[in-house]
Amino acid sequence: MNIGVIGSGGREHSLCFKLLQSPKVKNIFCIPGNAGTDEICKNLEVDIMNFNKLYLSIIKNNIKLIIVGPETPLVYGITDFLQKKNVKVFGPSKKASQLEGSKIFMKNLCRKFDIPCAQYEEVTDIESANKVLEKFNVPIVVKSDGLAAGKGVTICGSKDDALNDIKNILNGKFNSSKKVIIEEFLEGEEASYFVVTDGTNFKQIGTAQDHKRIGEGDTGLNTGGMGAYSPSQLINDEIEEKIINKIIIPTIKGMNEIGCKYKGILYAGLMIKNNEPKLIEYNIRFGDPECQALMMRLEDDLFDIILSTVDEKLDNKPIKWLPYPSITIVAASKGYPENFEIHKELSNLPKNDHRNEQIFHAGTKKINNKILSTGGRVLNSTVSLQSMKASRDRAIEMLDQVKWTNKYYRKDIGWRVIK
Repeated sequence: MNIGVIGSGGREHSLCFKLLQSPKVKNIFCIPGNAGTDEICKNLEVDIMNFNKLYLSIIKNNIKLIIVGPETPLVYGITDFLQKKNVKVFGPSKKASQLEGSKIFMKNLCRKFDIPCAQYEEVTDIESANKVLEKFNVPIVVKSDGLAAGKGVTICGSKDDALNDIKNILNGKFNSSKKVIIEEFLEGEEASYFVVTDGTNFKQIGTAQDHKRIGEGDTGLNTGGMGAYSPSQLINDEIEEKIINKIIIPTIKGMNEIGCKYKGILYAGLMIKNNEPKLIEYNIRFGDPECQALMMRLEDDLFDIILSTVDEKLDNKPIKWLPYPSITIVAASKGYPENFEIHKELSNLPKNDHRNEQIFHAGTKKINNKILSTGGRVLNSTVSLQSMKASRDRAIEMLDQVKWTNKYYRKDIGWRVIK
């Protein structure tokens, strides 16, 4: 079967890498892809938000299944559009994508179906925000309702700071949303829990912990993610049972009850304290860079899992995992996530000859036979060896080999579990 993977990041490169291991996959087209995907499949230069042009490219290349990597096309209805054209799509509908596309939708679902999460209130103007802020202790979490490329959440150390952030959101700083969530600050450790669901059945598809902060020791500005490891050593059997019974099952059943059948990846961002998980947020796709670490450990055929989800034939057999842990370290352009230079040449990249160690590309493009940086996050060094420390040491070795003038990466990914 010919498959199309939508996106251009390390997540999509790792999905292509794993899908190519299936004997049932004939060709993979990455749309638009990057310099890394260009080495293993065919890139198609198509605007993924222009659904009509995308459909024409799908027909031209006889693509039978589309796998959507990023959230934005899902929130804008790519699944609904292509399904009406009889194209199979792995990813939730526009209506179901509100789980990530609207934080208020997600929080209201939690309230309706008793899913544990932080206490919150919704505001739409400064006057009501002032009144609501009096009910919360600092620090206070302020969230923009809609998509904000990971930048719409602020932890505020004072009520004045919170009010200033609310003003910025209402003035359109992150998106056109005029709705704000004021939320209690949750203490604990964060973890990511992934399931795949066909709307009725579901399978656990891995756990991970990511590192959002730019600086070592988890300091500095928030980013899209500077590294991740899998499995999460925070989630034991007792906690996992609570996640499934208190969060995942009520969500899938609740979405059906309100007429929003959910099919695809369901990624729960969790805060865990005293063995009690609470839901921070839902994402409607694989995390990036968590996906890279998960794909390195996945033993089962990813194509089979995805197709059975799309066809609503997901069975209850547990997914098989390789025995070793994995880690991914993100190499970014120096200055990220604020001001950084692009179009810097990368050379001396390790060859991706080994199944258990890969350099996945993110913000790269091949121009005149040169690989150039095109974004903030550029490479993902991903390794699976006998221990987390051995995996991290090898991932660092691989990044050190790359010649690139403004390379930056954290050397402490996994510091909570590597002693």
